[in-house]
Amino acid sequence: MKKTRSLRTNLHLVLAAGWRFSLLLALLLSAPLGSAHQQKTAVTRVLFNPNTNNIEVMHRFFVHDAEHAATLIFGERQTLVESAESRQLFSSYVINRFAIVVSLSDGSEQELPLQYVGEEIDGQFMWVYQEIANREDIDGMSIINVALRDVWPDQSNLVNIERAGEIFSLTFEGNDEQLSVDFTS
Repeated sequence: MKKTRSLRTNLHLVLAAGWRFSLLLALLLSAPLGSAHQQKTAVTRVLFNPNTNNIEVMHRFFVHDAEHAATLIFGERQTLVESAESRQLFSSYVINRFAIVVSLSDGSEQELPLQYVGEEIDGQFMWVYQEIANREDIDGMSIINVALRDVWPDQSNLVNIERAGEIFSLTFEGNDEQLSVDFTS
């Protein structure tokens, strides 16, 4: 009789543990995507496009990071996937935290007045597009990129500059606000 009680007690304990595990698993699986871990990385591509004769700028952010940041920045929940207004707000934030200052062959410097082209959601990414007509007299660039870095100090922003078959990469981390590349060397 004692062995039967022990088996029943053990069976009860195993079933109770199974229910607790199932409940925990269900809670984890039903958690909203908004609680997913932020990547805290963004990539910008600056392309000297010979086909359009433009300098094209393409900023790529994880939608989850962008939504979380936009909610913090604007003080109310932003749903970038569903709301064109939220996407435009976030795009405005991005273009106001990114700039290109070019070094020209005559030794002068000039900030490029980039034009906003648009934005889109592509899977897990939000893209923000800018462009300007190319100039042949550009010898170098200084990039300012603080997008999301004012929200999260550990945000890392990679900028890849593609010109004449070469790629120049700049990584904004820590206190970096402006980094430069020289095309003449």
